[in-house]
Amino acid sequence: MTVKIFDTPEVQDFLKTVAGFEQPGGSERAKQILHRLLADLYRLIDDFDVTPEEFWSAVSLMNELGKGTQFGLLAPGLGFDHYLDMRLDAEDEARGRTGGTPRTIEGPLYVAGAPVAEGEARLDDGSDTTSEVMWLTGQVRDVNGNPIAGAQVEVWHANAKGGYSFFDPSQSQYNLRRTITADSDGRYRARSIIPSGYGVPEGSPTDQVLKLLGRHGQRPAHIHFFISAPGHRHLTTQINLAGDRYTWDDFAFATREELVVDAKRIEDAQEARLRGLDGPFTEVVFDVELAATDDAEQQVRHKRPRALEAA
Repeated sequence: MTVKIFDTPEVQDFLKTVAGFEQPGGSERAKQILHRLLADLYRLIDDFDVTPEEFWSAVSLMNELGKGTQFGLLAPGLGFDHYLDMRLDAEDEARGRTGGTPRTIEGPLYVAGAPVAEGEARLDDGSDTTSEVMWLTGQVRDVNGNPIAGAQVEVWHANAKGGYSFFDPSQSQYNLRRTITADSDGRYRARSIIPSGYGVPEGSPTDQVLKLLGRHGQRPAHIHFFISAPGHRHLTTQINLAGDRYTWDDFAFATREELVVDAKRIEDAQEARLRGLDGPFTEVVFDVELAATDDAEQQVRHKRPRALEAA
């Protein structure tokens, strides 16, 4: 079928009706956004001659995404999270905001309420006795190199199988999740295990979409951070461990050159004993710079729905 009807007065009037333009209630912003979204989709149907079978197949796929709570997994895979970061970077440039460790995507697997520790924490629950120990250390400084005492460093990462506690019911509550209050020198230390990357579930709706695009759904080994301190801009970021096969081919587009960190294997027995260990371990060092700001909104993470463990 080659007929095109999008630009007809009948369709344009219909779009306004669907978007609620003729109704006094509701949100004007919501109406404008939905009108634009529907108009773009209606035009797409016209331009690509989308069939009813194709349309309802897409609806079925979206239903499956919803049932599996996978919209949050697919969104970074389609670049939405990275695009929002690109917009924030552009806004910073336009407003002359400079300095600080780069941001990158939060991802969908954060859980609020992790236990708080002073200076040092153990992230893992000790149940994994086969993975190598990882010591994660670093210092939080301002852009002039001064340590920021008491900075809040919230850390979370996957286990050796790529699973995250809360979302993976086999793990204990808040496993591999902590908030560390940096010491008087702005330093934080965490004992954990080396995380694994992960892939979207084989055959899942997210996997189906990515395969239609000829893409994979793999992420490299990485560690997430929220870092904040009064008078400084809140930082949402994550580091990728160098050497992972997907470090530069992350389906979620979270890799930034400044955020690729070497994981150094330490085999010195004396150094291991100083860490309370009797064998080799891996050390990861991630120092952070926070930019100053007087804007209270810039000092806290943006609001969005996030998971919360039951009390």
